[in-house]
Amino acid sequence: MTDRILIVEDEREIAEILTLYVENAGFAVARATSYQEAVRQHAQFAPDLVLLDIGLPGGDGLDVLSSVRRRVDTPVIMVTAVDDEVTKLSSLRIGADDYVVKPFNPSEVVERIRAVLRRTRGGRLRRLFAAGPVEIDLDARTASCGPAENRQRLPLTPSEFGILAHLAAHPRRAFSRAELLEAISPDSDAYDRVVDSHVSNLRQKLMMAGCPDIIEPVRGIGYRLWAER
Repeated sequence: MTDRILIVEDEREIAEILTLYVENAGFAVARATSYQEAVRQHAQFAPDLVLLDIGLPGGDGLDVLSSVRRRVDTPVIMVTAVDDEVTKLSSLRIGADDYVVKPFNPSEVVERIRAVLRRTRGGRLRRLFAAGPVEIDLDARTASCGPAENRQRLPLTPSEFGILAHLAAHPRRAFSRAELLEAISPDSDAYDRVVDSHVSNLRQKLMMAGCPDIIEPVRGIGYRLWAER
């Protein structure tokens, strides 16, 4: 399966060079040029690794790194012109996996990507898991439901998949609407109640696949998934 790389870089020429080399190395690429776009793309594209510049419009690359680390363990390589020990140590302390200083050799960056993926894969959270009749594949971004021998693929939107994956990773735990919104769309300006619409559609699709009522509302809080149903 092709690994996905998110390149966060506001300098067009550098972003295009990185994209060319990374794609030629066999990776799938998505790009972002600002803090807000980086956070949104990370949630939607679900990359296997992020190449992250520090100086970005609308925010700092370290803020993007902090946002990512609050939710998942995606490997992050800082690619930046900032070459001082304080910034480097701050990046590593927040959770960066590597630090590349501009100007750089694009071929070296590709090798850094491969090295970080090899190094981090052993300790990363499992990418395929089941919660009762629901099976989640985080790498393929797919979800299925039903008996293990005859699970049906669910036709989910990215937001519906994000909600189901988050609930299935913590069965029985009740999540607030705000927590679910943070899981699928960090830093979104949407109202918490938009989650109700996504969950309603998700429950309908689960019911059509033969898995009714496994997501239930929790009065005054939000929703939870019961794996036993």
